[in-house]
Amino acid sequence: MLIVNVLIYGATGMVGQGVLLECERDPGVERIVAVGRRPMGRTHAKLREIVQPDLTDMTSLNADLPAIDACFFPLGTTSLGKSEEEYTRVTYDLTLAIAQQLVRANPKMVFVYVSGRSTDSTERGSIMCARVKGRTENALLNCGFRAAYMFRPGVIMPLDGIRSATGWYNTLYAIARPLLPLLHRMAPTSITTTQQVGRAMIAVARNGYSKPVLEMVDITRF
Repeated sequence: MLIVNVLIYGATGMVGQGVLLECERDPGVERIVAVGRRPMGRTHAKLREIVQPDLTDMTSLNADLPAIDACFFPLGTTSLGKSEEEYTRVTYDLTLAIAQQLVRANPKMVFVYVSGRSTDSTERGSIMCARVKGRTENALLNCGFRAAYMFRPGVIMPLDGIRSATGWYNTLYAIARPLLPLLHRMAPTSITTTQQVGRAMIAVARNGYSKPVLEMVDITRF
């Protein structure tokens, strides 16, 4: 499948910045529509940015949606300090509210969702964030898109000057940065990079994959 027009939710986050850069670099991607609550502070010939507080409002997207080939959805939040109800509102409720509108507008698009390592597909485990992510994945897989893929990355090494929107992530990466390239060589299926995740998302949207849920061992093949 040709992936010409892409839609990105969450392009200001670390993974979102990575897939945005790879879409800009990919000669097969001609147009990028990025939706977020705050400006990215970047411009590119391929890029159209839509900034709006209510991410479920599709008014500005109506003309674009019929031509979208793939939606990349790395939008998310940390579970630290949040109750299950609060975390569910962003991780499940917001994601499904957007996805359901997208599939109604264009069921032929491919939806690629960034979840996380150790996501609980049974939805019954003891770890709250894993249960909520599992519930979200299961709902997306049954949403009605032509194809949907769930990415479960673990440790991601930011490249190209990318920084996380979460301050303590940046502190952690700054401390660990000297060791990350060595660990990546020693354990390539345990650590990935923003470049590799971005390229894998595009490749899966374009060519499909043998299964809908991609763990680190799958992501690091690209």
